[in-house]
Amino acid sequence: MQATDTLAAVASVPRLSRGLNFAMAVAAGLAVANIYYNQPMLGILEGEMPGALTGLVPTATQLGYALGLFALVPLGDLVERRRLIVVQFLVLGAGLVGAALAPSAAMLLLASLLLGASATVAQQIVPFAAQLAPPEKRGATVGTVMSGVLCGILLSRTLAGFVAAHEGWRAMFWLGVPLALGAALLMAVTLPHSKPSSDHSYASLLRSLAHLWSEFGALRLAAVTQALLFGAFTAFWTILALYLQTPRFGLGSEIAGLFGIVGAIGIFAAPIAGRYADKRGPHQVILAGTLLTVVSWIVFGVWHAVAGLVIGCILLDFAVQSVLVSNQHIVYALRPEARSRLNTIFMGSMFLGGAGGAAASTAAWNAGGWTAVSALGIALALLASALQLAGRRKAA
Repeated sequence: MQATDTLAAVASVPRLSRGLNFAMAVAAGLAVANIYYNQPMLGILEGEMPGALTGLVPTATQLGYALGLFALVPLGDLVERRRLIVVQFLVLGAGLVGAALAPSAAMLLLASLLLGASATVAQQIVPFAAQLAPPEKRGATVGTVMSGVLCGILLSRTLAGFVAAHEGWRAMFWLGVPLALGAALLMAVTLPHSKPSSDHSYASLLRSLAHLWSEFGALRLAAVTQALLFGAFTAFWTILALYLQTPRFGLGSEIAGLFGIVGAIGIFAAPIAGRYADKRGPHQVILAGTLLTVVSWIVFGVWHAVAGLVIGCILLDFAVQSVLVSNQHIVYALRPEARSRLNTIFMGSMFLGGAGGAAASTAAWNAGGWTAVSALGIALALLASALQLAGRRKAA
């Protein structure tokens, strides 16, 4: 049955052109951007909506994304992908309208959950690109799409910081509406039709997630490693705007957003890591990336200046992106006909780690300031490095 499913999946879709690969990267970036708009605006949000709930907006968005990964992304193995992607973009536009109109912090949290869940359309696009790509180019193809995702993650902060500083936080959510609708149109025009790669029911698809988790040790190692690194990544971006507003710097959301441009240097990591994984395997890149994440947080912890934040930001984004693409190279090869479900487990774990990192960094900031946040980041990255070293010894 698995062999039949695989042959059907390969035969049912055309190969990926360079133009389509680029269009998918753009759409994926526009989708994932929505879960990061709130981070550089957090200081402004807390000024307008004071209270503990407002500080949980980034956590709610990350949690919504994780929930959407587990509830929605498996549908990619069951439903025609182009229709599913277009519909999710339309729901994303509705979620942005809800956030822009939110009258209270509680309603903004609910809208943030919906935004996070519907923004998982980016994770419908990534495995579709992997399915369309020939095996010898799969790493580079996924790397290109993930470059678009990273641009969305980082440049969204630049855009949101600028818009919020000049027009207010609601204006940023309003601006996101036509961007989401434009991405829906782009995907409707460019994506090919596909046939579902599985004849499972939705309930059996969800049950199969546990079987995939227990079956593949490589999946478990990749998922936990990425969750820890993304927790460290999210900790930095969650607290950066608050740190820059302290008397040490006296800088606002616009400057916090500009760090997205600095971090966007990491987009070069994705295609490089993908090509390296195609030729020599991903494991060396993963270990190097976990160790580089440790270094980035040491830089944050000891170099208390804008220059230290800039250098650490470049190292952090380059490291996490390299590990992400390399881990995806491993995960997508485990069972081709189950790529959406494998992606659900992998990316769901990653964003649960991100939600945990956002919540833990907020608690660390309140308890011990930037020093405590830096200690948290170092601890998460060290644990990821230890897991990789243990995995290498076990494999040997």
